[in-house]
Amino acid sequence: MDDAVTALDDETSWNLISGVHLGRLVTVIEGWPEIFPVNFVVQRRTILFRTAEGTKLFGAVTNDQVLFEADDHTVAEGWSVIVRGTAKVLFAADDIADAEQAGLYPWTATQKLRFVRVTPGDITGRRFVFGPEPD
Repeated sequence: MDDAVTALDDETSWNLISGVHLGRLVTVIEGWPEIFPVNFVVQRRTILFRTAEGTKLFGAVTNDQVLFEADDHTVAEGWSVIVRGTAKVLFAADDIADAEQAGLYPWTATQKLRFVRVTPGDITGRRFVFGPEPD
């Protein structure tokens, strides 16, 4: 089963993560790792999500580095992509107007007034082929 786990190139990783819309933001708050599920879009090889004031926003902007992970699977295989980068709240009118063109809308009936963009430092992806455990 040498092909059970395959490292993906950047292009394949971006193509896969662009095809899903639920991911996880990982950050550190008061010394503890925190993980937040978010709906997102990929816009020009950055991750864009919306959030309300609160813990997620605070964690995204008070840390030098964040992780963002998304994955998917079928009955035969799965994949996972991790983006390591920096998160910034968008304040400039041009940046917000650009983000509004991405077609990103909250999934829940709450106001999510802040756009956050994760700019990647690097991206890694893995594809997993499911099967029995080797002897």
